[in-house]
Amino acid sequence: MTKKQQTIITTLTLAIIVLALMLSSRLWFRADFTKNKAYTISKVSQNLYLEIPDQVRITYYISSKLSQVHPMPGEVDDLLREYAAHSHGKIRYTRKDPVKAGLAQAVEQMGIVPQQIQTTENNELSFATVYTGISIEYLDKVDVLPVVFSLDTLEYDLSSRIRSLIRGTAREAGVIVGDSFRTWGQGSYQSFAQSLTQSGITARVLSPGDEIPDALPCLFVLGGAENLDDWALYRIDRYIRGGGKVFFAVDSTYVDVQANLNVRALEDKGLLAMLASYGAVVKPEMVLDKTAHTITVTVESRPGLRQYRMMQYPHWFQVQQNAGAKGHPLTANFSGLDLYWPNPVALADPLPEGVTGTVLFHSTSEAWLETQNFTANIDMAYLFESEKDATRGAKPLGVDLTGVFPSWFEGKPTPTREGSSETLPDMPAEAKSTRIIVVGSSDFAGASEQTTNMTQRNISFLLQAADWLGNDDDMVSIGNRSTEPARLDKILDEGKKKAAQNWVIAINVGLVPFLLLAVGLLVSARRRRYMHGL
Repeated sequence: MTKKQQTIITTLTLAIIVLALMLSSRLWFRADFTKNKAYTISKVSQNLYLEIPDQVRITYYISSKLSQVHPMPGEVDDLLREYAAHSHGKIRYTRKDPVKAGLAQAVEQMGIVPQQIQTTENNELSFATVYTGISIEYLDKVDVLPVVFSLDTLEYDLSSRIRSLIRGTAREAGVIVGDSFRTWGQGSYQSFAQSLTQSGITARVLSPGDEIPDALPCLFVLGGAENLDDWALYRIDRYIRGGGKVFFAVDSTYVDVQANLNVRALEDKGLLAMLASYGAVVKPEMVLDKTAHTITVTVESRPGLRQYRMMQYPHWFQVQQNAGAKGHPLTANFSGLDLYWPNPVALADPLPEGVTGTVLFHSTSEAWLETQNFTANIDMAYLFESEKDATRGAKPLGVDLTGVFPSWFEGKPTPTREGSSETLPDMPAEAKSTRIIVVGSSDFAGASEQTTNMTQRNISFLLQAADWLGNDDDMVSIGNRSTEPARLDKILDEGKKKAAQNWVIAINVGLVPFLLLAVGLLVSARRRRYMHGL
């Protein structure tokens, strides 16, 4: 090769490298080998550009100081870049440090909330104010995610907000808190209320018995077996007959957290009977499971001396990922749930004519029931398994029903309220097909946040349900995405667990070292033959 040819090849190589670097700013690629493609946006998000007439602008306001000490900003940045890469130019993405850009005050006025983080510099502990929020702009409309600290629901939040902005429609869900001792917002369901707001869904809170607008996309009824009277039930029944979609999170038993966790069966005023007429039977029983949460118990060994110990509490347990109905949109990629004092929900046999039902999720096959002497007090843990042998087996915990539901008030007089001259409207002339979901636990939605922690996967499931009931079916595929690490304790049977452990030990302690030794001997033998050949 001549010197001239070498010069030409070198020049062309450098030119290709420069062009590749320039092109890399426009092209973006990432290989995602996680389960359910947790770090790859869904087809719904990839195809949003087909719905966007004008450009959407996404700005990630992130402090450099936070980026230096935490991996989360890099993960968020990757996700937002993927939105832009798939948008065919319809989404423009920008990343800014509000402090360096002199935008701190403007960003706070926009709604992005500053956060305090603890840092250590030169062995000195200090606190720093940082920003981590996202703004979405479309034409003259702006929506904001005030604080972004994880990927758990980020894609869902982004895609749902982008769609709402470009459609110019408000996302809404009705809420009825059925129990008189519970409240919405800052009360019993605070986490759920905040999550709806952060996801761009406006909660229309209705008092029991209020008129339910026919145009309301969906309704959540939380508790109420002992409090919802015929007047309130008529309103709900009429809404369903008119095609309204409802999520019921209800109880058949009551656990008194103020009185040593005493338990009693609820005296149903009609709500549970109405659900049974639709095809969902909430039984007056309590489900306990082997996938129990571990709780900390305070033990006073003697006056003035308290000790703490950990114990399994089977009344609070985890619904496993493989316990969801695989063919249902809500649970096709189920990430599991956390339930607290739940009641079983069975499909009626037979179901009403024209109604179909699906068990959405169930307990493990190692679950059991309390059907007679309810015991939830941890001081009486020795009684928890008194009915275990007689009631062991998988228990349905949530169901979905679809079809034209019979009216609970068919053939009954229209309810009236004492002291009120208001009359209830007639039932719709023609009932419409609709869908309802029934879960046997109001605590699942956060009713007892004083004693339970509202988990992210419970919130995700509730938000998915709001979208599915509200007819944004495709958004459910986003909400089902899970970034949680795979669990290592899924095998509940002790025999199978021990066998799996033995296999792991045999492979890692026996097989792997043997293979390495065999490869080493083979390489050594080939090397000796090669040396002799020389």
